[in-house]
Amino acid sequence: MIRTLTRLTLASTLALALASCSDDRPAPRVTSTDALPKVTGVISTKNAKEVFGAQSVSARMTPASFGSYSKGCVAGARQLPETGPTWQAMRLSRNRNWGHPELVGFLEDLSRKAAALPGWNGLYVGDMSQPRGGPMTSGHASHQMGLDADIWMRPTDTLSLTRQQREDISSISMQRASGAYVNDKWTPQHHALLKAAAQDPRVARIFVFPGAKVQMCKDEKGDRAWLSKIRPWWGHHYHFHVRLNCPRGDASCVNQAPPPPGDGCADAQAWVNNILNPPKPDPNAPKPKPKRDLVMGDLPAQCASVVAAQ
Repeated sequence: MIRTLTRLTLASTLALALASCSDDRPAPRVTSTDALPKVTGVISTKNAKEVFGAQSVSARMTPASFGSYSKGCVAGARQLPETGPTWQAMRLSRNRNWGHPELVGFLEDLSRKAAALPGWNGLYVGDMSQPRGGPMTSGHASHQMGLDADIWMRPTDTLSLTRQQREDISSISMQRASGAYVNDKWTPQHHALLKAAAQDPRVARIFVFPGAKVQMCKDEKGDRAWLSKIRPWWGHHYHFHVRLNCPRGDASCVNQAPPPPGDGCADAQAWVNNILNPPKPDPNAPKPKPKRDLVMGDLPAQCASVVAAQ
């Protein structure tokens, strides 16, 4: 019903979006989602996570990421095979092992590097994106453009897990003291894997719990430039989150601002200091407003085309 409604009410919008997808002329890099046209018409009021969550396969379009990591979609996504020579996709029931072809290629490459580490046979890959990206029905604010992936911290002792085992098995937490320190499960191989990911030019940044970043800052004895991409963030102790740069030529894909100059180690230490000695809450601070669900009108106009495509 949604697809029928979309085709009937957004013919002009879809024509414009499809033209932009097939245009081979170079276009200037979009630096803000404010510069992108928005979905209009009846479909614009639809709950975006319900629309995109209902899609079971990718849009058969030229691969492209539209919008931003937390407000966008992806055309022509590829599905990471459930099992490969050096990886397994986890939680298959979620149908979130989709991404821009550049993300799939990156994960395949990184899994081969992981397989060369002592005690690892490759990677357990968690959530990537939905088949057409967009807001997810649960669990993530980002992962919308097919350029984000969660990689489990658990070493891959086997690559023959059944579908049911991939639902039941859990990753392993690496944190101690609420994320201020790594625990005894943290190994040099974790450091090496994160370093290999960060040194890939396709990667924009990697999110991991603060104690892991501080530990890597202490342990790294060589080139430290890659450490700038390792960013502290809450909750990333069972997995680390890799975010790729916008693929070259995707003019409607909006990059996140680059990390600040330097290795970022002082910033990570500040996070740890706040965990160990939390600042007193400000009684005058305004209460955060509850976030509303995104509707299709919040997304770039190309996302209506992605939903409507076969």
